[in-house]
Amino acid sequence: RLQESRERLSVCSKLCYAVGGAPYQITGCALGFFLQIYLLDVAQVDAFYASIILFVGRVWDAITDPMVGFFISKTSWTRFGRLMPWIMFSTPFAIISYFLIWFVPDISTGQVMWYLVFYCAFQTLVTCFHVPYSALTMFISREQSERDSATAYRMTVEVLGTVLGTAIQGQIVGKVDTPCIGSPFFFGLANSSVAMEELNMTHDAASLTDTRNAYMIAAGVIGGLYILCALILLLGVRERRESSELQSDEPVSFFQGLKLVMNHGPYIKLIAGFLFTSLAFMLLEGNFALFCTYTLGFRNEFQNILLAIMLSATLTIPFWQWFLTRFGKKTAVYVGISSAIPFLIMVVVLDSNLFITYIVAVAAGISVAAAFLLPWSMLPDVIDDFKLQHPSSHGHEAIFFSFYVFFTKFTAGVSLGISTLSLDFAGYQTRGCSQPGQVNFTLKMLVSAVPVGLILLSLLLFKLYPIDEEKRRKNKKALQDLREESNSSSESDNTELASIV
Repeated sequence: RLQESRERLSVCSKLCYAVGGAPYQITGCALGFFLQIYLLDVAQVDAFYASIILFVGRVWDAITDPMVGFFISKTSWTRFGRLMPWIMFSTPFAIISYFLIWFVPDISTGQVMWYLVFYCAFQTLVTCFHVPYSALTMFISREQSERDSATAYRMTVEVLGTVLGTAIQGQIVGKVDTPCIGSPFFFGLANSSVAMEELNMTHDAASLTDTRNAYMIAAGVIGGLYILCALILLLGVRERRESSELQSDEPVSFFQGLKLVMNHGPYIKLIAGFLFTSLAFMLLEGNFALFCTYTLGFRNEFQNILLAIMLSATLTIPFWQWFLTRFGKKTAVYVGISSAIPFLIMVVVLDSNLFITYIVAVAAGISVAAAFLLPWSMLPDVIDDFKLQHPSSHGHEAIFFSFYVFFTKFTAGVSLGISTLSLDFAGYQTRGCSQPGQVNFTLKMLVSAVPVGLILLSLLLFKLYPIDEEKRRKNKKALQDLREESNSSSESDNTELASIV
């Protein structure tokens, strides 16, 4: 009991730890919602090259996670810890590269390389922040309940970060009133070209300069928040080196550790289940704006509906934290993720209704909160189970977290590709006032039928996940016994050495 009381984290420590998760979500949300529009309409990059910048940036972002995990595993402990120096030194360079993404260089050639280099540089540097921050969960406390509580704080702040990133970027930049283009069916192709030319002429040089300045101001504000959150994390959280770490004389290499991690059954089953869950919610997230605009006809309500989803997710994370401690994490997975299914079906089956859409948004936010919280709450349990099976292998926490993030980002790329190809095959009209019936049917499939199928598949996979509450309690007891044994042997060695001296 004395040991547990020493391991308890104060509310201040949990809040400081949670604030560290905000920069990743704030910048990610701003880039996710606004970078494509910025490249096309503000920086005026050709659409083909803009797609290359976005695709390469996403792929590179996924690749950097295991790379950073590898280098972290090779990092020695310092007086600041093993993870904190990565966060400390990556922050200033990440802010500089983030600001340069939103800067339009006065060069005629090389503009594409400018955005490609700084976009990839920022993704690398923010990974150097986020991977060690994620692995820090294992080093703030050895008590599972404290880690779960800190994770709940973190998820709440991260969801708030998504709201904050969207709000800051949207309010400063302002809504870009881009008129839709009527279907060429109603007028000749020549008239369509004239209409397109007139539409392009509406953006004069003065307004374009103001828009570019607004993007840089937004980047400066978000950069300032990035610094503030990093400072709170560095000053308010202490990284604890586990004295009970069951160390061998020679640590296992990264690739041997990776092989051990990938052969650990509970880890593979956990990430397989959450991969399909992530794919379901990313398909819903990526196509919800188009679905609201064209299929439901709520062109001017999308931002409010998105805000309802994020606020619902933020407010219900404490509920899911209570639920998983009361009924168990596997039960929380089944209840939380499956709760979105009836509402996803309802929004497609019933006629277009704004009130029902808001109900669906709130219900989707409840499931988003569960999908947001549970992976980060269950990964430490998998790591504890791994430590029991491999007591002589240590220092692989970053591998567990970095490869989970890698697979999640890879899934995001897959969902983006599936959505774009499906809409293209259906005959999607860029900036059209309305879309063909096949496009509306495809959007219904992408936000309802396909996510429901993926959620059901993920729930079947979670049946195979072996760490339930009973198993978790046994692992906790076994780890505590091993730590006490390790501490007692260390004390006896010190006593013997003292007697010899």
